Amino acid sequence: MKQTEIGLLPEDWDVINLEKNFTLKARIGWQGLTTAEYLDNGNYGLVTGTDFKGGYIDWDNCVFVEKMRFDQDRNIQLKNGDVLVTKDGTIGKIAYVDFLPKPTTLNSGVFVVRPKSNSISNRFFYYVLMSFYFDDFLLKITAGSTITHLYQKDFVNFNFVCPPLPEQEAIAEALSDADAWIESLEQLIAKKRLIKQGAMQELLSPKEDWEVKKLGEVATISGGGTPSTFVSKYWNGDIEWFTPTEVGYVKYLYSSKRKISDAGLKNSSATVLPINTILLTSRAGIGDLGILKIEACTNQGFQSIICNDTVDVEFIYYLMSTKKEELLKNASGSTFLEISPNKVKSLEIIIPSFTEQTHIATILSDMDVELEALEGQLGKARKVKQGMMQELLTGRVRLV
Repeated sequence: MKQTEIGLLPEDWDVINLEKNFTLKARIGWQGLTTAEYLDNGNYGLVTGTDFKGGYIDWDNCVFVEKMRFDQDRNIQLKNGDVLVTKDGTIGKIAYVDFLPKPTTLNSGVFVVRPKSNSISNRFFYYVLMSFYFDDFLLKITAGSTITHLYQKDFVNFNFVCPPLPEQEAIAEALSDADAWIESLEQLIAKKRLIKQGAMQELLSPKEDWEVKKLGEVATISGGGTPSTFVSKYWNGDIEWFTPTEVGYVKYLYSSKRKISDAGLKNSSATVLPINTILLTSRAGIGDLGILKIEACTNQGFQSIICNDTVDVEFIYYLMSTKKEELLKNASGSTFLEISPNKVKSLEIIIPSFTEQTHIATILSDMDVELEALEGQLGKARKVKQGMMQELLTGRVRLV
């Protein structure tokens, strides 16, 4: 190993400069396109910074331009293997051009960065830009400011690690395999979500023998409250206290961000809700849901559902997840939309027998368990890739 300006590196690795080893090209400012020139269809694509997604180009999001605009600058006509970097707006987003569906050019907010020689792998350089090396560089040049432009005069000063070409290619291949693993999981999760969506539509559609009820007939609707924030003894106790921003991301709720004390509970309109209460947000994102797995209370942004023993809690959770649009239509308010407890109570639901409710809920719950497991695998895959980048791009692990 040897000491360099960016840390310890293997003896046969170099630190190289962007300006000396790459060309940076972008559309000249006066040639920039206006949105009025964007076409919905055409033979010539246009990539803008809004088309970057997960390190690649979302071709389905791209617009099109006239041939004259494509021909204006040959230097920004894209090629397979090009590395793109956003220079305006959200600066420093990266995309790799892994294929070109049509001849494509760039708008003025994007750099195309190409090595000057065959001694540098485009794919390897892409992973360098996706790594902590480039993140640190951007932090230094922005220095806590709200800069919305990545200027060429700054970008050319980027220095990065560069092993011999065979190792560059080996590193790029290993990280590409990790990307493929992540992408396969993302595609599988998307497919499973669509299957679940179809299952919900089929299973929750009313059948002939289902019964029409008001939600208030099968459940108690309970609001919440907030202790005075000026009284410190009302806070930091051991009573869970949820706000709407914490609900709608996961099915089961086990812990809140903030907690109130017994004194806070007694001196507010908050009430302790039993386990298996369905929290339903009634403002600031109406219709988000979660099932309590601990006793807890909420602020006043909820109309929570305490089911009686004639209905299955899990079934009502899934059924209510289809009612968001109806809840929004019933909301009112001048400052912000809110749905009242009476509107929630009078919400019409159509339900089967308790046994059928349980069967439907079990099927949908099993799907949720499978999705949760896949999400966990995806999270692990992303962490593995980050660990690989940390090891491979510093030379601590060699691929030779």
